[in-house]
Amino acid sequence: MKKQKINLYLASPRGFCAGVDRAVKIVEESIKKFGAPVYVRHEIVHNKDVVNSLARIGAIFVDEVKEAPINRPIIFSAHGVAKSVVNEAKKRKMISIDATCPLVTKVHNETIRHYNIGRHVLLIGHKNHVEVIGTMGQVPEGSITLIETEDDAHKVKVSNPDNLAFATQTTLSLDDTSKILNILKNRFPNIKGPSSEDICYATTNRQLAVKSMSKICDYILVIGAENSSNSVRLVEVALSHGIQKAILIPNEEKLDMFLNNFNPKKYPNIGLTAGASAPETLVQVLISKLKKDFDVNLIDHEVTKEDVKFNLPKMLR
Repeated sequence: MKKQKINLYLASPRGFCAGVDRAVKIVEESIKKFGAPVYVRHEIVHNKDVVNSLARIGAIFVDEVKEAPINRPIIFSAHGVAKSVVNEAKKRKMISIDATCPLVTKVHNETIRHYNIGRHVLLIGHKNHVEVIGTMGQVPEGSITLIETEDDAHKVKVSNPDNLAFATQTTLSLDDTSKILNILKNRFPNIKGPSSEDICYATTNRQLAVKSMSKICDYILVIGAENSSNSVRLVEVALSHGIQKAILIPNEEKLDMFLNNFNPKKYPNIGLTAGASAPETLVQVLISKLKKDFDVNLIDHEVTKEDVKFNLPKMLR
């Protein structure tokens, strides 16, 4: 029986960003240097496949520093941590290794700078996301107000509107953030912010690729974890740019569910991308499974090239 033909547009760039790549290497190199096990506070990045592969070579993931023995290294995840977490590891005299993405560290440093010169910070982000918790934990409680929605931006009350700054989580939707920023800038014309956008280059590029594919595809598949902010945003961006159907695929089980219900006649043009913490392996598994059932015409859809690289911490170089 002749296989049904589908066009599969492969977004480029997709998958691992420089910050995730660096964080994973930090765990691998720490195990080489200190031996197994090394302890990691929280998931190093939001992806179960990545976490499980590191666990297999000797990483143990814990929720809090106190769960790790004092004679083993503790690694802080790519999302960044509050100062209190760093201080706790210091107090316990542990070897601590910071895998915070340098772009998140930049947001931390800006937040501290604003606080030091007396500005109140409005942080655009998602409540309870680990990156937001880390950023809010850089300065004393009450120095930052979280803004999640346009409604929050309209309603937020500040004691000194002329002494304000804003910062943003690095993995937000560009469109949503720019709407919120417009409201804040209209309400508080003297608000200060970073000279360049805090939303990271990888989040920006992956969203641009999805927007571009939305013009030519009927269906967009996003490989990424359900707790990965940048992966979830890619689905939202696709749907808000006119795509009939867009879904998040966190694992092979969800992938098989998609394949069992997929109608190629209805959706002959599929876009495929992966969030910044999703490994390429799952992308390739998806492609090979599609090829079993369909005549797949693979089309590279490159929007921009990425050549960003971040150095490992000195102790691991």
